[in-house]
Amino acid sequence: MDITDQILDDHHRQRRMFAQLDELGRDDIEHLTAVWDRLATFLEVHAEAEEELLYPRLLEVGKGAADADDAEEETEDAIRDHNDIRQAIRRARQHDVGTVEWRRAVADARRANSDHMAEEERQALSDFRRQTDIAERHALGASFAAFEGKHFRGVDSSDEDPDEYVSEMGRT
Repeated sequence: MDITDQILDDHHRQRRMFAQLDELGRDDIEHLTAVWDRLATFLEVHAEAEEELLYPRLLEVGKGAADADDAEEETEDAIRDHNDIRQAIRRARQHDVGTVEWRRAVADARRANSDHMAEEERQALSDFRRQTDIAERHALGASFAAFEGKHFRGVDSSDEDPDEYVSEMGRT
């Protein structure tokens, strides 16, 4: 139950759910709505779980990986990405499912999420695996699974200030 594996599994599910939207007919509003509502909630809960569990610990132990100089950079980038995803989800919710405006917002969420996942997999998750042992990753994985289970209906999807987040979490 390694937290990094769980995050990778979530990333795969997110990619698959976006692909499901592609496979549905443009006029299949009922199914588009059902898949999008579940995906939007899943994206928000996933981001919040990372912000509660992964990134505070990464700030304590991380050294930076790939093209990130340090854990602070990895974390600030992730929080900015999460905000971009949340903002696109809020925009999508302002429009009727299936409309051009809704499709644009969903495409923006997908683009922001794809960029985030690639960066996170290359940087934060790699860094975290290098700096923590399997026992710690397992314990955090159990907490991650419990968080997602408790919040399957959603979370407060307010944006976080990346600099304030790093400053606050760096003190814990």
